Amino acid sequence: MKTKKRHHNGVVLLALAGLVTLGGGGYWLHRADGQDLPDANGLATTPDDGEGVLVETARATKTQLSDVATAVGTLKSNESVVLRPEASGRINRIAFQDGERVKKGALLLTLDAGIQAAELQQAEANLALARANQSRNEDLFRKKFISPQALDNTRAALRVQEAAVTLARARLDKMQIRAPFDGVVGIRNVSVGDYVREGEDLVNLEDTTTLKVDFRLPEAYLNRLKVGARLEVMSDALPDARFSASMSALDPLVDVGGRSISCRALLPNEEGRLHPGMFVRVRLDFGTNVEVLMIPEEAVMMGSPPLVFRVAPQDRKLTVRSAPVRLGQHRAGQVEILEGLEENVEVVISGHLKLQDGATIKRRES
Repeated sequence: MKTKKRHHNGVVLLALAGLVTLGGGGYWLHRADGQDLPDANGLATTPDDGEGVLVETARATKTQLSDVATAVGTLKSNESVVLRPEASGRINRIAFQDGERVKKGALLLTLDAGIQAAELQQAEANLALARANQSRNEDLFRKKFISPQALDNTRAALRVQEAAVTLARARLDKMQIRAPFDGVVGIRNVSVGDYVREGEDLVNLEDTTTLKVDFRLPEAYLNRLKVGARLEVMSDALPDARFSASMSALDPLVDVGGRSISCRALLPNEEGRLHPGMFVRVRLDFGTNVEVLMIPEEAVMMGSPPLVFRVAPQDRKLTVRSAPVRLGQHRAGQVEILEGLEENVEVVISGHLKLQDGATIKRRES
């Protein structure tokens, strides 16, 4: 039995040794054929034979492009407000239907105003008494029965009561909530009989006959952007529709983080096909063709600033150097280079992860 066991173990060891030998032989045959091995990131690399990192390259080329700016934006109401009460109270009337179009000044909700109405009546009664006292004292003053100081006191009392009436009327008016502009009311969050506190959300009101289109463009377009310029707006919700808008405002402050300009356009929406909050695509055609320097987008390593690896011969070898660039518009997998490169400069488009300044490279054969 022991002899059989030893014989079995020996067979297993011989089989394992054969597998190791075959694997090692395959590895060296693979290297001998000059084929590259994938690294941990799945990128092909050059064997450690001193020839350099295997990369793909492309050249910066000039091309004619229509001068068009594209961006993504968001639609906003021309006017938008959430109606809130300025005083606490119980709702005793709701004078609108959800989603209804209302006119400016239309009564929307009323709160129980019994106390405020009584305060106004009291103030009006006090005012009537103060006016009577003022009239009587003016007559007595003309007959020299009272002093000028007594007449001044009654005049002051009259002004106090006039102010009290104004205050009481203002408090009563605040128990009514009216539309501040023409628009469409949203879906209310309250019902008749609800007790609401000062500042509590009741319902939103949106003016959607005109919509604002907010979007951003790179600072490179700053000198070409003008108020009044026409632009085209498209929505994924209405793929076959094109809408015309006009530039209404440009933010004077350039965003430091993204080096972009905030823009706003106005879009007529009388038919109500578009709604606030929708995502849209914006296209601004400057009407000219320009010659620009382009490279593949994959050549750019995004950062602050963006970088590319330039290819340069050195001592009969190819080496790379990083170069900061300033980017312009993107078009069909290409990106415009505004600063940092010249025409026909060769740049690395794959294999960046193993590169650093001065690294030796080898072009991948196509």
